[in-house]
Amino acid sequence: MLCKEIMEVIEQTYSRAYAMSWDNVGLLVGRDDKEVQKIYLAVDATDEVIDAAVSCHADMLVTHHPMIFGALKQINNRDFIGKRILRLIQNDISCYAMHTNYDVKGMAELSGKMMGYENAQVLEVTCTEETGDGSVTEGIGRVADLKEPVTLKEYCDKVKEVFQLPGVIAFGDMDALIRRAAICPGSGKSVISAAIEKGADVLVTGDIGHHEGIDAKAQGLAIIDAGHYGIEHIFIEDMKRYLEAHLENVQIIGAPVQHPYVIL
Repeated sequence: MLCKEIMEVIEQTYSRAYAMSWDNVGLLVGRDDKEVQKIYLAVDATDEVIDAAVSCHADMLVTHHPMIFGALKQINNRDFIGKRILRLIQNDISCYAMHTNYDVKGMAELSGKMMGYENAQVLEVTCTEETGDGSVTEGIGRVADLKEPVTLKEYCDKVKEVFQLPGVIAFGDMDALIRRAAICPGSGKSVISAAIEKGADVLVTGDIGHHEGIDAKAQGLAIIDAGHYGIEHIFIEDMKRYLEAHLENVQIIGAPVQHPYVIL
């Protein structure tokens, strides 16, 4: 299949229209007329990921996070992003990113289901669609009532088990009961207010600083920081299933789950 045909398959479900205005999704490097027989999937287009894509002779690299965010005035081997771009071009690998459009149409619902959410609501609405049955809201994260209350400590243990994490950082009383929970994979500082407004007792997310954590706790919201990558690595296996179900004669290889930091 051609790269542009694969892009069409991806965007049938994960349309770029769902991406935030500040985001940079789509084909970032390479040719859309490239014949693709092998796709490598990863969360980030790191040097190690690009090395692996080259080593396995991938024709296309599909990542969650965009390798290019800001404007580039130069592309050369003196800049680490420039080196990556050159490596991809030299090896004729097309690089495609699906970031907040996947957050909205995939990551939010999947992470909630993995945590056992039923009848979940959108945590932060980013768009509204008109359908034959009326308006449907889409957005970042999910929030839902738990079947039975659990302590914050028990919920921390469940997050570690579900997402296969060595540890998490928690802000809150470990004995406090959790009856309503919210989840926002990736960086969730911006949805703390939404979680409070929707009555959540805990927000599972990542990239929470000291002040955000203690301020949320003061407002009655516990925080479980599972790390940015800690939840978002589910992108790899989820997209592997999706592409294998929708593409023919294309091999899909998922990068091994490897956290970018070590908890000792």
